[in-house]
Amino acid sequence: MEAWVRVLLVVACLFPAMVECRVRHYKFNVVMRNTTRLCSSKPIVTVNGRFPGPTLYAREDDNVLVKVVNHVKYNVTIHWHGVRQLRTGWADGPAYITQCPIQPGQSYTYNFTITGQRGTLLYHAHILWLRATIHGGLVILPKRGIPYPFPKPDKEVVVILAEWWKSDTEAVISQAMKAGVAPNVSDAHTINGHPGPLSPCSSQGGGLKLQVDSGKTYLLRIINAALNEELFFKIAGHNLTVVEVDASYTKPFTIDTLLITPGQTTNVLLTADRKAGKYLIAASPFMDTPAVAVDNMTATATVHYSGTLTTSTTTLTKPTPQNATSVANKFINSLLSLNSKKYPAKVPLKIDHNLLFTVGLGVNPCSTCVNGSKVVADINNISFVMPTFALLQAHYFNISGVFTTDFPANPPITFNYSGNPPGTAPANMQTLNGTRLYKLPYNATVELVLQDTGIIAPENHPVHLHGFNFFQVGRGLGNFNPKKDPKKFNLVDPVERNTIGVPSGGWTAIRFTADNPGVWFLHCHLEVHTTWGLKMAFLVENGKGPNESIIPPPSDLPTC
Repeated sequence: MEAWVRVLLVVACLFPAMVECRVRHYKFNVVMRNTTRLCSSKPIVTVNGRFPGPTLYAREDDNVLVKVVNHVKYNVTIHWHGVRQLRTGWADGPAYITQCPIQPGQSYTYNFTITGQRGTLLYHAHILWLRATIHGGLVILPKRGIPYPFPKPDKEVVVILAEWWKSDTEAVISQAMKAGVAPNVSDAHTINGHPGPLSPCSSQGGGLKLQVDSGKTYLLRIINAALNEELFFKIAGHNLTVVEVDASYTKPFTIDTLLITPGQTTNVLLTADRKAGKYLIAASPFMDTPAVAVDNMTATATVHYSGTLTTSTTTLTKPTPQNATSVANKFINSLLSLNSKKYPAKVPLKIDHNLLFTVGLGVNPCSTCVNGSKVVADINNISFVMPTFALLQAHYFNISGVFTTDFPANPPITFNYSGNPPGTAPANMQTLNGTRLYKLPYNATVELVLQDTGIIAPENHPVHLHGFNFFQVGRGLGNFNPKKDPKKFNLVDPVERNTIGVPSGGWTAIRFTADNPGVWFLHCHLEVHTTWGLKMAFLVENGKGPNESIIPPPSDLPTC
């Protein structure tokens, strides 16, 4: 019996008579479909029977309505990753944070306006591990008549990177949680749903074939929708000009290898300036901690120049080493905001809240687990406990007992965070459990330093903040020094993002203004770490008057 979810999406202007805007209608049928990848056939949850799901297109200032009707056995939510959701937290999507999930047989309409944003984002399920197959691109075009701040491309192409498991992902994480150990890594990476022509079990058609004409320029909108892997991306024989990340324009720069973490997007210009032929596209994992296992399979696709015979030899690219930290840093350190008159970098200069959050892994006792213990993850030594009632609803309706607002601004114990030589790490690696939020007044400015810890092993952490964009003002290795490191901060043109990588054994400093009332999730976008508890939430209070307050909840808001 085929189970399915039907999703109806309509994009329209709030005031069509006043704003020139096309009305866009999308009908999604998210179906439980049998599909074959890597010599395995299994049912997966898909949008319109496709993996990845269809790309959605809208314009800046468009109003978006998404009606989701759930007919699968799983609870479902959809998160519009990177959409700021100004005062519309009800449409953000993380289960039990801003909404109770849409239960089987129930429906919910997401309703939000895209304000002050343009570029490439993504949508994905935000419950369980369903985003492994429920994900797709979200392209926000500029307002009509507003050009890109870079040369207009001849064509645009959405490229979605992801992971593939031969087995059911819900079974994978369920078994790991019962045993208290890390889950099995994926069996392959994919580019637009295919492992590519070099895979030992390539899918029909061999994967993505990007057809290009010599001399023309192509805008590649690259999305990392993988669950647990930071990925390098490169094209044999070609350089790429980066013009945008996370729907924020950057100062253009040219490079041969990109690093994109789960949840991040990167727009690049590809100029077809090589001789006719076929050139390999490669996506491979980045992990510079030897103790951490990754799926070391490379997903591939090809660039085909017009007039090239299908039998022509493909020009290969030299594989990027899995632990190529220098390659990753070269890309990260090249990112700067465009910071033009039209697109200024509004970096907070005066800070109201200075926060230091340690992020990492720990070990808690577990009598039913294989080794009598289980791996957990935490922020400031707190493993977040998911509530059974949505935090935003509890906050809005003043329902007590769901959460507390005593999340610590600093780690409870000071130690050598980035290393673990004898005598420097806590003797007790056990974390605390709790549903604790950090409260911010409306319009407060925040500097948040995210510090990796090496209690088990130092590791990269791509951290996503819902409801806000932020500026990465600093980054370094070792322990953050609050006296020396801020002197080197970039407060002029730092890159603006919604998801940022915390380097292995290092720290990242971000700044943002809390100008969006509601409850906003902060979590590692490696799904395994989120599952283990590396997450928390900010509670941003209402400001003055209705324009600075959360809008009332919709009448069809799901119940728990």
